[in-house]
Amino acid sequence: MTREAPSELEKAYSGVSENFRGAVADPHALYKKMRETDPVYRGDFMAELGVPSIAGQDANRPCYTLFKYEDVMRVLRDSKTFTSGFIAEGLGAFFDGLILTGMDGDQHKKARALLAPVFTPSQINSWRADRIDRVIHDDYIAPLANSGNEADLMEVGLLFPIKVIYSLIGFPEDSDASIETFAAWALDILAGPQIDPEKAKIAREKAMKAVVALYDAILPIVERRRAEGADGPDLISQLINIEDDGRRLDDHEITTFVRSLLPAAAETTTRTFGTAIALLLNDKALLDKVKTDRGLITKIIDEAVRFEPTATFKVRQAAENVNIRGVDIPKDAMVSCVVTSANRDDEKFDNPDIFDPLRKPVPNFGFGFGAHMCIGLFVAKAEIDAALNAILDLMPNIRLDPNKPAPKITGLQLRGPRAVHVVW
Repeated sequence: MTREAPSELEKAYSGVSENFRGAVADPHALYKKMRETDPVYRGDFMAELGVPSIAGQDANRPCYTLFKYEDVMRVLRDSKTFTSGFIAEGLGAFFDGLILTGMDGDQHKKARALLAPVFTPSQINSWRADRIDRVIHDDYIAPLANSGNEADLMEVGLLFPIKVIYSLIGFPEDSDASIETFAAWALDILAGPQIDPEKAKIAREKAMKAVVALYDAILPIVERRRAEGADGPDLISQLINIEDDGRRLDDHEITTFVRSLLPAAAETTTRTFGTAIALLLNDKALLDKVKTDRGLITKIIDEAVRFEPTATFKVRQAAENVNIRGVDIPKDAMVSCVVTSANRDDEKFDNPDIFDPLRKPVPNFGFGFGAHMCIGLFVAKAEIDAALNAILDLMPNIRLDPNKPAPKITGLQLRGPRAVHVVW
């Protein structure tokens, strides 16, 4: 296929990838060494490797980095002792502090309860046939399959998650160009945190412009939904109709809430899709099994998020003095949990460095864990499942293109492949 010049969305996506790339291409050997020699590291390990934090960390707060499964599990499951409110000082500052990942306690429970009805498995299943499977099959994979017999799957991998999740939120389904613009703005916000002070200043200015532009774009959609009766199952309609402490949310509150969801609403699904299909195509025996047993696709997705999670570390703040593996961690210190390392801890997983979707299931942290488990995980899994099925249906004998570079999973944060070149 002949590639056109990169779109604004593609540029924004590449910019975010570069921002969180870090200084080490393949960190797994390094993480293994840390699990063995320094599992509770006194310092901000990820920042030392060049990865900015969305948390707005204060340089005066000490940081401790965890690499072992049991330690990461302890932190992520105990949201009372290890809190998240500080995120409102970082990425959350672009949203007036209203960001789900930066909330704690009752505030978090209340906000999550407002969003939850749209993201339940039963609700997602009710949308599968018409609003997920059909859209991905007909609008993205079929046109790609009909365009020739070679492609970069990431061309559609960037687009279909945006189309689906924005539709479920309540954006008009006939406004693809506008939605791509909104998604590019959302990625500009995600790129706001930077390591370099000069780049940080420029990125922050760009992010603030994107924040305003998104608000101005979302508000008329909310107003239109309300005027039309808000009788759909989409998130905006649900937020219009729900009662919060005996009152209804106004258009400003709904617009602000929706805006805060968009930076991570689709691009993490893009990276997880790319990782899953790259790992699958790299294992011919597994690919042959999947062709005859599509039920394995769910296992492939689950194993992909264990083996190469997109969101590679989570940060929390100690609400009290704690001790982990003999290391005293003072109140208010930051605790960085390297989930990529925890997901390959050989004390918890057999042969952890082998991609094996048939392994005995063990909870992993690819979609987070505990109170802040990714609220959109069922949407993401449904989208990737639909895409993999459509690819296998429409691209017979699909395989990695031997004349193009093999897919490489990179990035110390927001990890995934830049391209997945295939022929069929």
